[in-house]
Amino acid sequence: MLASASPRRRELLSGICSQFEVVPSEIDEALDDGPTPEAVAGLALRKARVVAARAGEAVVLAADTVVVLDGAALGKPADAEEARAMLRRLRGREHKVITGVAVVDTRTGREASLAVVSRVRMAVYSDTTLEGYVASGAPLDKAGAYAIQDLGGALVERLVGSYTNVVGLPVEETRRLLADFGVRVSSPDAP
Repeated sequence: MLASASPRRRELLSGICSQFEVVPSEIDEALDDGPTPEAVAGLALRKARVVAARAGEAVVLAADTVVVLDGAALGKPADAEEARAMLRRLRGREHKVITGVAVVDTRTGREASLAVVSRVRMAVYSDTTLEGYVASGAPLDKAGAYAIQDLGGALVERLVGSYTNVVGLPVEETRRLLADFGVRVSSPDAP
């Protein structure tokens, strides 16, 4: 089970695991502590536990992604104005993207979580690009008001770390975690 409504996570997971059900956790996504890898992994674990508590026999996978700039988490913007403000703050600067991933096996009660951190430097995009992107509505359901894959990657100058982490689910780490729980996943070399 994937405890997430994110279409990006669904797409990334389908690349390594052919059979799963989507059951969003619908919990408050506030971090217990500051935007640290441990706190983000803890939030993913809370999501997995919530879905596991109402699931039958299943392995539940949950994830949460946080954009961190100057030590503060940038979540999903509430509206276009907040998206615009976030994108202005990010422009030309480096930030971290932390994704927490957690798995809970309802049959055994076993659980595990991890966090992956990538560094992203945003491009110095024009106000016209920023306004067009905000007008498209694309930033509204994304942490930090952007997706690395949007606009053909034109918003991002450089990435250090995992591309799929920034999209919302670090695929290689997720593959290893699921395999450790006995879930059939594709091999890293599979097309």
